[in-house]
Amino acid sequence: MSRIIRTEPNAILSKAVEYHGFIFTQGVVAADLSQGIEGQTRSVLDQLDQILEEHGTDNTRILQAQIWLKDIADRAALNTLWSAWLPENAAPARACVQAVMADPKILVEIMLTTTK
Repeated sequence: MSRIIRTEPNAILSKAVEYHGFIFTQGVVAADLSQGIEGQTRSVLDQLDQILEEHGTDNTRILQAQIWLKDIADRAALNTLWSAWLPENAAPARACVQAVMADPKILVEIMLTTTK
């Protein structure tokens, strides 16, 4: 039986789940929801870097990204930061949609699937 590693699990989710060298992150939102789209996006990307590092990988190994925006008009600002964060020629398969967020102050949420 293969081992499943759950990082910081609680009653409803884990920060990340690792299985067979794949890492599935939670939907990550900004630590400070008072910031605008640029600040929230930077916060999310920083947190994703930390999660990936905890699991012995990085943003060169992202397979898929799911991105939710409160307002799809923020897509250009997100893409500027996203593109700068990704290593050259390492873009994952990705979806980016507008969504009703769990908290109206959340402007962006990102979930990744990566490998080691």
